Amino acid sequence: MKIAIAPDSFKENLSALEVAKLIEKGIRRVYPKAKIIKVPMADGGEGTVRSLVDATKGRIIREEVTGPLGRKVKASYGILGDKKTAIIEMASASGLPLVPKNKRNPLLTTTYGTGELIKAALDRGCRRIIVGIGGSATVDGGAGMAQALGVRLLDKKGREIGFGGGALGNLERIDISKMDERIKKTEVLVASDVDNPLTGPKGAARVYAPQKGATPSMVKRLEKNLKRYASIIKRDLKKDIKDVPGTGAAGGLGAGLITFLDAKIRLGVDIVIETVGLKKRLKDADLVITGEGKMDSQTIYGKTPIGVAKLAKRYNIPVVAIVGEVGEGVEKVYKHGIDGIMTTTPYPMTHSQAVGKSSRLIPDASEQLMRLIKVKID
Repeated sequence: MKIAIAPDSFKENLSALEVAKLIEKGIRRVYPKAKIIKVPMADGGEGTVRSLVDATKGRIIREEVTGPLGRKVKASYGILGDKKTAIIEMASASGLPLVPKNKRNPLLTTTYGTGELIKAALDRGCRRIIVGIGGSATVDGGAGMAQALGVRLLDKKGREIGFGGGALGNLERIDISKMDERIKKTEVLVASDVDNPLTGPKGAARVYAPQKGATPSMVKRLEKNLKRYASIIKRDLKKDIKDVPGTGAAGGLGAGLITFLDAKIRLGVDIVIETVGLKKRLKDADLVITGEGKMDSQTIYGKTPIGVAKLAKRYNIPVVAIVGEVGEGVEKVYKHGIDGIMTTTPYPMTHSQAVGKSSRLIPDASEQLMRLIKVKID
């Protein structure tokens, strides 16, 4: 029997590789001689760097960069096993958790540190960069990221504008003549499940700015500034990005990446599947086990288990998910390739209790799953 284990991380608890190892432990109790392939997975959000580094035997690099408020912070990114691909989570340098609640103000916060991570990856010879863009503290349209890579955003006196979405109101001209030349030789992929445009009712300011600390008056100002930003990009760079799906992701970082790095936005789990070579690893598998911390109605929208299941179904491989808990609407996953769900909680317990016992609960759930399968197979 060949079993492929391809879970996401259990957020704020276990990495995807740790989950996979615990699932394997339970399988071995029932099928000690099974051929087991462990493939840590992710969907572009939290944990993607660790999952891809683990899956490809890469390494984590730590850097000091400019945080959302302009002060230095410690951030990290991954270089994959091919030594040519970097994986960056923008939240590591420009994420909302880096800003105290009483200081959250997207008029001021910047993506400059994310640009510094991209530059660091270029300095290490990477010419393929994957950027996960969830969890931002910013609504600057990726302006700070661009500035870190040499783009000059100038006011009417020819001076560099400051950081944050508020400063975009002073933008008069964009000069890319000094942008890092290595960008032209680099493939940039954006991992995102968000298709919001940069501006408008579903744009970066109106939908996401309130989550980052913006008041209604701030939202109006940010919307106005992003429209100005888009119009100047169109005039100076001949790129019309205002209504492009995905440009509103991460406070408009999607727009900046598309505009200045010629990035392509793709569903995060699809990028991960391609990068780890999951298609090849599933070959001849009898069963695929995936999983995540909580499975509910939102799982069908670009989350790891569904991406894994869709691929497995191309080869008629059954798919079971081992999850920490199930939520409302979980039955929707059955129409998207998941054949069964096994929860790790055998009796009522609090979330903290489940987290504390996960190293025992996950192997036990895996064992119970395999015993049920054994009844059918044998």
